[in-house]
Amino acid sequence: MRIAIGSDHAGFGLKKYLIDELGKRGNELLDLGTDSPETIDYAAFCIAVGEAVSDGEAEWGIVLGGSGQGEMMAANKVIGIRAALCNNPYFARLARSINNANVIAIGARIVAPEYAMEILDAWMGATFEGGRHKRRIDEFMDYEKSRSR
Repeated sequence: MRIAIGSDHAGFGLKKYLIDELGKRGNELLDLGTDSPETIDYAAFCIAVGEAVSDGEAEWGIVLGGSGQGEMMAANKVIGIRAALCNNPYFARLARSINNANVIAIGARIVAPEYAMEILDAWMGATFEGGRHKRRIDEFMDYEKSRSR
């Protein structure tokens, strides 16, 4: 699996941990920054992750920050992205199985590294159910396409 990952300074340590853990499991990680714990804004990194997923350079994306909220919002500005904030495994499983999220946001100041791996295991292990959920996703994705210029 090719996974794009990006963070701000608050998510930097968790990003390093996840890159190591996910790499040990045979995943290919595309690290889109940041490259240090120095204070920096998150939008550019999260948008880059969204673009990598939207453009097909990665199958999934992970965005990390203090809470994960702003990171999710930034990634969702990219056309074709369905980013979900998942600070527990239950939300992560639902984000994939019902909402077909292709980017996950996690708050590094909220979630311990080992728990973040549990969240990712739930997200990556879930399968999109399709059916009525696909119809609903198609509705808002069609709206998104109609609004893009």
